[in-house]
Amino acid sequence: MRLSTAVLLLCPLLWMTGAARAERPVYPFTTEARFDSATVPAYAGRHDAVYAYIDAQQDAHVAQLQRWVRQRSISAADDGIDAMVTLLADDLRALGFGEVQLVETPGHPGVLGYYDAGAPTTLVVYMMYDVQPVEPNWRIDDPFAGDLVEHELGTVLMARGAMNQKGPQRAFLNAVASMLAVEGTLPVNLYVVAEGEEELGSPNFGAVLAPWRDRLRQADGAFFPMLIQGATGEAQLNLGVKGIVYFELEARGGAHGGPSRSEIHGSFKSLVDAPALRLVQAIASLTSIDGNTVRIPGYYDAVRPPTEAEQTLVNALAVDVDDAALQRSLGVSRWVDGLTGREAIVRNLWEPTLNIDGIWSGYTGEGMKTILPHVATAKLDSRLPPGLEPDAAYAMIRAHLDAGGFEDIVLRPLSGYPAASTAADTPLVQAAIGVFNKYGAKARVAPWLAGSAPFYQFTRTLDLPFVFGGLGHGWGAHGPDEYMLLRPADGVGAAGLAEVEKSYVDLLHALAEGARPR
Repeated sequence: MRLSTAVLLLCPLLWMTGAARAERPVYPFTTEARFDSATVPAYAGRHDAVYAYIDAQQDAHVAQLQRWVRQRSISAADDGIDAMVTLLADDLRALGFGEVQLVETPGHPGVLGYYDAGAPTTLVVYMMYDVQPVEPNWRIDDPFAGDLVEHELGTVLMARGAMNQKGPQRAFLNAVASMLAVEGTLPVNLYVVAEGEEELGSPNFGAVLAPWRDRLRQADGAFFPMLIQGATGEAQLNLGVKGIVYFELEARGGAHGGPSRSEIHGSFKSLVDAPALRLVQAIASLTSIDGNTVRIPGYYDAVRPPTEAEQTLVNALAVDVDDAALQRSLGVSRWVDGLTGREAIVRNLWEPTLNIDGIWSGYTGEGMKTILPHVATAKLDSRLPPGLEPDAAYAMIRAHLDAGGFEDIVLRPLSGYPAASTAADTPLVQAAIGVFNKYGAKARVAPWLAGSAPFYQFTRTLDLPFVFGGLGHGWGAHGPDEYMLLRPADGVGAAGLAEVEKSYVDLLHALAEGARPR
């Protein structure tokens, strides 16, 4: 790790001054107009026979949700995966899907299903059948028992997967089953594409789609059943997601300096380079001293500025955004730079991030152990707004490290995919908003979510408009006490299971009536 004196002197100066480094962009807004979801006509259709069937079948429908969450399917541990993928495929066959195919991948298998209703409109429904591991501090004894719990909001299904995403997905299939039982068919043809690795970053989802990719591209849109209502009933409809790169940086001793075989006594630091300090310096070079501005040349330049249509969405969001409430829910005191309102929304949605997820080296146990570790590793992620592509991000990070004299730092990509977004005026989005309006669930519509998911597979690989969301409320994804609200208490505005299922019936009909066949 021996560097020239000039590089050693120059690098810290560049990090401190930001010379030749990317600067945070400014996005002037050209309109103060606001998108108003209330102007979208409420879906006016009535399907009373199906609604009545749903009401009569609520006990059976709750049992179906319980059956799904009781089947373990922790992708990270390969716990119950085979049983869950079989359960999903068998359920599609039982519903009358004429084609159901298990797709083997280098990881967990996927499922493809097709129901041919002979309809002019076709919808692709995305599902994930895997869940996160469970934590030890749940209020119930077994998060896979599928318990019904009395909650301050009403009766909830408390279980791993209840909200994310087995609950809403099985509720969608309950709605499909109800339509078939009453009407004998569906208003749209349905594809189901399901993966078991969403919680692992969807590394093989492309392989799941591959056998039917050309067929899927002929559909009219794609949909992901989700619970997007708050307890008050307001819906947060996101029209896309940021992309992501997730990677490891590693410093290791070798001929360039530092111990190469194992840790050594800490007293040798006077003579030996330290990989852990080397890694810290490399990571520090990626951002400003406060960690809040990415200092990788070109990193901000690739981001696509807000369009006028997207500005109207942001303007509407800014009217009643409650920064303080969100901060309280996260346990933080302030946003970076004291931002609030529209500025905070734009920063969150349009700027790439750079974040350390974990960093480790050497001894971290109790007491003392004075060593000089031979290797140090960190996991980092960067969220990518539309315009900044994963390959370009990795190339810029590598070039930045090399230019700073960190050629020895290993950059190990673990995952990466681009952003995805759908315009608010597409028929699928308008149909969804119209259904929300029918049920009095005002939709706050955002251009995309600041989080990431592999939805580019729909918007880019398949070239389809994509909506993820639906009525219903849940909480606790990836954490303890995860739940889906089934029967709301008096005064709770969010939909219960029966209304959730009825809204899916309406959505399929609304899409059939309003979509423009391709």
